[in-house]
Amino acid sequence: MTDMRQTPLAQSLPAAVPFVGPETQERQRGAPFAARLGANENIFGPSPKAIAAMQASAGEIWKYGDAESFELKQALCALHRIAPEHIMVGEGIDGLLGYLVRLYVGPGDAVVTSLGAYPTFNYHVAGFGGVLHTVPYRDDHEDIAALMAKAQEVGAKLVYLANPDNPMGSWHRGADIVAALDDLPEGSLLVLDEAYVECAPEGTAAPVEISDPRVIRMRTLSKAYGMAGARVGYALGAVEVIAAFNKVRNHFGMNRCAQIGAAAAIRDQDWLAHIQAEIATAREEISRIARDNGLLPLPSATNFVALDCGGDGAFAKAVLDGLVARGVFVRMPFAAPQNRCIRVSCGPEAERTAFAAALPEALAEAKATVG
Repeated sequence: MTDMRQTPLAQSLPAAVPFVGPETQERQRGAPFAARLGANENIFGPSPKAIAAMQASAGEIWKYGDAESFELKQALCALHRIAPEHIMVGEGIDGLLGYLVRLYVGPGDAVVTSLGAYPTFNYHVAGFGGVLHTVPYRDDHEDIAALMAKAQEVGAKLVYLANPDNPMGSWHRGADIVAALDDLPEGSLLVLDEAYVECAPEGTAAPVEISDPRVIRMRTLSKAYGMAGARVGYALGAVEVIAAFNKVRNHFGMNRCAQIGAAAAIRDQDWLAHIQAEIATAREEISRIARDNGLLPLPSATNFVALDCGGDGAFAKAVLDGLVARGVFVRMPFAAPQNRCIRVSCGPEAERTAFAAALPEALAEAKATVG
């Protein structure tokens, strides 16, 4: 009876989450993973300066976090050379996406994304009653022209594009995204998720004018900066777009230690360069392991590599299950034809060695059971 108090929309939604976490899987299997290569975390870790700053601040955890994230914004202003009015800090990109959808999407409003793109965004759209319209990938890339055409067709409030892309690791030149804005419908907002942009080649970040009200860019400390557990993300956009977050955000939602650690991480660009080199090395090694086992690694501008298993989704799922059974946590795309792949996060040598040992056995088992 109690669920009858929920709104009709809430009653219509499944009680599910977009991802099953590795801790849940470890409890289910009764053992920890030897290699945690599925969540696209930065296993190399955050800046030692960020760790030290958080440790030093722990004694003041009795205080709420700064509602304005002032020090963190100052670090971001210096990094991006923009005014603080163009920045909104939030509880990871996921938290910011939730606020953004709350601001723009009501029951029946059209939203456009790629079929198989980041499912947490879809989760928020469903939660506010939006109608999701999808377009297929093209050559394992999000199809910018198709996204814009679909947005024109349905009158989309929001258009979601990740660059680089999750789950495929593909990317577009930032200049091409800017050029495509000419085809964005009047009144639409492009949500440009740049969570992995620090891992990408020069020229991937879209050179969007910071005052352009047609675009909001999302960044995170969870990937290259190695602070996924701190839940720190930020949005970059026009003043009027950014200011709107103050209507709906949790003003004291940011963890105080996380704010302090994130500011220290942003200021330590030498550590970021070190991590970028580690990621590049790991991508090459994961690709080599894949090729040695007859799999095709796709080009990646992220901290993971998508590996084409050479079959369909059922075969890739069998490979994934075989890896998980052998203590190697990985994930895979959920929509065809991208679900022919598994996705392996970059990690240190020990994690890659565990993956290299488990993959031949997982593949042999998958071939024997699925074909």
